[in-house]
Amino acid sequence: MTATMMNFFSLLLLIILLNAPLRAQEPAQAAWLAARFDVAVNLNQSRLLNAQATLTVRNVGRGNGLSLTTRINPKAEIKGVTVGGATASFRLSPEPRGSLQRVTVTLPAQVAPGGVAEVVFDYNLPVAKNEGTATLSPLGSQFLPVSAWYPAPNTIYAPRGADVAPWRISVNGLGAGETLLAPGKLNANSAEIASFGQPFFVAGSWDKVEGTNASAYLFKGSDAAAQARAKELLELANAARSFYSVLLGNGGDAPIRLVEVNSGGGFSGGGALLLNPAAFQTAKLDAATALQVAEAVAQMWSDAPAALRGEGVGVMRNGFTRYLALLFLEKQFGKDAADAEWQRGRAAHRRVAVNEAPLALTTPLDGTYFTSTAYKGAMVWRLAERLLGRDVFLAQMREQLSKAAGDFNGLMLAQVRDALNKRGGDTVRAILDQQFNEPTSLDLLAGLPQAKGAQWVTALRNTAAYPLTVSVAALTDKGERLAVETNIPAKEFGEAVFNTVNKVVRVEVDPEKYYPQLDYANDAAPRVKLGEDAQLDIITLYNRQDYALAEKAARDALTLNPRFLEARIYLARALQAQNRDADAEKEYRAALDEKLPTAWAEAWAALGLGDASARRNQNAEAVKRYSEAVRADAEYAATLAARNARVKTDAGATIDESAKAFITQLDAAIKTGRKQELDPLILAGELVDFAKGLVGSQPEIWQTRVLRTEQRDANRIVADVYLDTKTLGKEQSGTAVYTLARVGGGWKLARVELFEVR
Repeated sequence: MTATMMNFFSLLLLIILLNAPLRAQEPAQAAWLAARFDVAVNLNQSRLLNAQATLTVRNVGRGNGLSLTTRINPKAEIKGVTVGGATASFRLSPEPRGSLQRVTVTLPAQVAPGGVAEVVFDYNLPVAKNEGTATLSPLGSQFLPVSAWYPAPNTIYAPRGADVAPWRISVNGLGAGETLLAPGKLNANSAEIASFGQPFFVAGSWDKVEGTNASAYLFKGSDAAAQARAKELLELANAARSFYSVLLGNGGDAPIRLVEVNSGGGFSGGGALLLNPAAFQTAKLDAATALQVAEAVAQMWSDAPAALRGEGVGVMRNGFTRYLALLFLEKQFGKDAADAEWQRGRAAHRRVAVNEAPLALTTPLDGTYFTSTAYKGAMVWRLAERLLGRDVFLAQMREQLSKAAGDFNGLMLAQVRDALNKRGGDTVRAILDQQFNEPTSLDLLAGLPQAKGAQWVTALRNTAAYPLTVSVAALTDKGERLAVETNIPAKEFGEAVFNTVNKVVRVEVDPEKYYPQLDYANDAAPRVKLGEDAQLDIITLYNRQDYALAEKAARDALTLNPRFLEARIYLARALQAQNRDADAEKEYRAALDEKLPTAWAEAWAALGLGDASARRNQNAEAVKRYSEAVRADAEYAATLAARNARVKTDAGATIDESAKAFITQLDAAIKTGRKQELDPLILAGELVDFAKGLVGSQPEIWQTRVLRTEQRDANRIVADVYLDTKTLGKEQSGTAVYTLARVGGGWKLARVELFEVR
């Protein structure tokens, strides 16, 4: 060894020896979790949320706590902080995770490990622009956790998830006739839950629809159809509650509340679920709404009794509830309905799989987080169920949730994995470790079946770094269906052998699609296009106006998957484009006859049936169908086409004169281009960017013709309008849809839902 090398290794040894004691002497750190939230709120219609948040925190670290760092909305204005009744100093700084604001409070006394502190924050939160996560409006207000409207040590962007704790909210400043809604126990102006959750609330005016330990809250003046749908959803929620009680034991006894909101639909917690208006307006219960209700009830088992904490918390909070919800949908609506939802989940996950982070590490800062944790997460829990058996898997999950119920330390993904691994052994451990710790890398491939004597054999390939036991299905030319299980070594080839003399015409590996993969198109041989790939081909042919080929492609796709709704709708549209209305109507009705159709399919089917009725001059039926498509509010293109067709067909359309007069007044204000003229006519906090674009424009022409108005509820009217405009010499015209809100006895512009002025 040369002298230079000896000197190098001596120096390296010295560095190691010097650093070892330094690391051992590093001070233990404090770490904080919220133990309780108490938030007193005053709703100020001058666009300010005034709040006092009392935050009880526990030091769960190994060192004494000298300071506390919390995160809050970056627009929050902190007026003061007290600890134990004494004024405390604090400093503000940017929080890079989630673009929030840090509030670091100096504690007057050290807090030992295991100790608690009570810290009170006085602050304002300006709400310049209403959004689904934070809204201050004369028509109702809502504040959801993702807006970071209250201070907390850990938010959803933290690697180990957001703080969950018992909480209480009191809200002052409710408007006349407004009701406070939130999970848990409700009083006139307060809400409280004793289990673990994140504080949120909504306030507004609703009609209440009662169910068994469940209620729905619809906008004032909602029609009979919406109330009937609300009752159907309440029955669905209670059926889900009963189903989960059998699977996981009692625990979901909190009141269920379904609340209609203009935005923020889909958010849930503690048994309260926010739903967009379309959930109550579709002609038939749609798949997405059924799934939202099923998941919201499932959260009462997975998320409320136990504090879900730690890395990978989204796999429990989003993935396990999705898995439970799909079990319920299968029981309630049949295997076909559940399989269709699993297929949609696989398609959604496939779009992000190549960019996703490992499930155990992903946070909402990753763009793939919600898709991965919900869709892939559900698939992984379903895979665990298959590996262990449903009864064993659910018994383990029930035991883990029961042990953690009410425990401040909560339940972590790592604990659940340990329990499943101990029960399943090395094989289960290897598979689940890969699913949780690594991005999706698996691809299963099937080769063309080959005859070998009295058997047919197909080659298989497994790209995963672990061996798999998979099912392989075969179809013979006599219609015989066969299935075998076979082992495929890690990153190797295998084969499936079918004992039949009949010709095998098709094989498919993992036909139930238990394993999350990068590509499902090569699972079958001969290879055919499925799902999104087939849909893209059909749409391409349809858009090229090659309707005969689009029809054939759609029929081929439906042969492989009779419940492929997208293919069925495009088949109907292709038939209609060929003037085969009777055949098209048959397909549209078949789509609507599905036990759980998508809102997208409902909208396009209603639009197509409306067009067929209009061709027969059955205008009343056509208008009814067009209205169904509009109410589904499923897709911009379908909604726009249905609105335009309804205006054209409905010769006797109603026009509210007060709304018409208001729109004339709005035209005049827009032509001035002055903010002081426009602001009083627009609902505070709404259409902020739209209004900015109008200020200073001073168009030479801005003339609106009201084509149709429709009363949406007691406080809203929707108007279909046609605009002629000219600004800076440029002429534009087209249709738009305005939502007007009644405030203080007069109208204000609340939303512009469509704007096709070109």
